[in-house]
Amino acid sequence: MLNKEEVIKLKELVVVALKEDLGQGFDFTTWLTVPANLTGEGDFLAKSDLVLCGTQAAKEVFHDIDDGILFKEYFSDGDFIKAGHVIAKVSGLASSILTGERTALNFLNHLSGISTLTRRFVDAVEGTGAKIVDTRKTLPGLRWLEKYAVRCGGGCNHRFGLFDGILIKDNHIVAAGGIARALQGAIKGAPHLLKIEVEVSSLDELKQALAAGADVIMLDNMTLEEMKEAVKMSAGRCIIEASGNVTLERVRDIALCGVDVISTSQITMSARSSDISLELKLDRSRT
Repeated sequence: MLNKEEVIKLKELVVVALKEDLGQGFDFTTWLTVPANLTGEGDFLAKSDLVLCGTQAAKEVFHDIDDGILFKEYFSDGDFIKAGHVIAKVSGLASSILTGERTALNFLNHLSGISTLTRRFVDAVEGTGAKIVDTRKTLPGLRWLEKYAVRCGGGCNHRFGLFDGILIKDNHIVAAGGIARALQGAIKGAPHLLKIEVEVSSLDELKQALAAGADVIMLDNMTLEEMKEAVKMSAGRCIIEASGNVTLERVRDIALCGVDVISTSQITMSARSSDISLELKLDRSRT
């Protein structure tokens, strides 16, 4: 579930999403073709197996359009749903349902796609002790919501932005004049509760990062053999993260190298939208 701060952000995001679709508030197609007093109900139907995410967003869409709309959830975010099951039901004025349909589905399809792919990665490393985490490769403005979808899929969140973690990457190292200098500056100036991570691409760089006192070391695009050796060399002195070329087919082999964390942008940037549709049933007895 979303926390209080995220619920507030969700309400603000829904307002922006609806304005994008409605402009100054007009759905001309529905206004000109659908009787004003026509009522009905719509079933959100899972057309493929999925891990659900986005129900709160969908519900907020309809409530923002029409507070008389009823939205009944049969499943919660994070639930695994088989194809053919009804996820939720929306009922009320047909015009309101039709106006909110696409925006609600966009949230559900996109976020469920992320949570579903994340679950596949999590399942692939089950029993190894490795955690699947996301990255900052997200759609601008939607990062917090996409990271929520990752959590719904059983994954964990890496840093949310540049403000809540120090990650020294290759270009920082070049600019600072080396791993030791970069880490020295970070350790000197960082708040004592802020972790310091450094990216390395070779075992020699790993030695430098260990000697300089990194809290977390990211193994970037290393071979399986190099990762196994890196885990031995670190000997539990810091958290070891694997990153780069992390595919669903390869992720378990990476986990079996003994790394603590596996970060991948695939779960946010390469996830296909889940297949969810809205099946509308109308009540014409009053028209």
